[in-house]
Amino acid sequence: MCGETARRTFTDPLATQDWPALYEGTLFVYALVMNRQPILQDGSVILTPLRPDEFEELLAVASDPLIWAQHPNPDRWKQEIFRTYFDGALASGGAFMIRDKAHGSAIGSTRFYDHNPETNEIKIGYTFFSRDQWGSGTNQRVKKLLLDHAFQYVKQVIFHVGAQNLRSRIAMQRLGAEIIGEEEVTYFGELPKTNVVFRIAAL
Repeated sequence: MCGETARRTFTDPLATQDWPALYEGTLFVYALVMNRQPILQDGSVILTPLRPDEFEELLAVASDPLIWAQHPNPDRWKQEIFRTYFDGALASGGAFMIRDKAHGSAIGSTRFYDHNPETNEIKIGYTFFSRDQWGSGTNQRVKKLLLDHAFQYVKQVIFHVGAQNLRSRIAMQRLGAEIIGEEEVTYFGELPKTNVVFRIAAL
């Protein structure tokens, strides 16, 4: 059985032959597989699974050098460097295009990655937004959508933030995340960098 399980009584309408179940005393145990690319939305933003044909559109957002000024890889605004980021996003199976819901315009990207059922955790990261979204509350709204979804499956979410990325560190603290340490992190296709590790646990 998968480490992610939910227990339901016999009277549960989902207890049918269509569900993979294991009889365990008076309980059925169902394996729940986390969907790492659902469509998530609120009144302002919509997150959809990132597609290969969205490279140019997302590059247009990412090609602002100031977005990456405090990032461990400050050259990610360059097309050849951003291509590595984008390829890693597709390979992760958990990446999203973030769009303004009113106009449909691309405003950034984020992803789920490194899901570990044994430790009951997943990571959220590789997040960036166009500068017109900074200070608008967009980051908080996007993180709420991701966290609400993740906590249906895991007990804690981990975030890696570049040690020199003060803007993102402040943003994490505003979300109520706690610092649990530092570690060397190798981003997809890049060299290791020192990151601060944040955690948000399910209530």
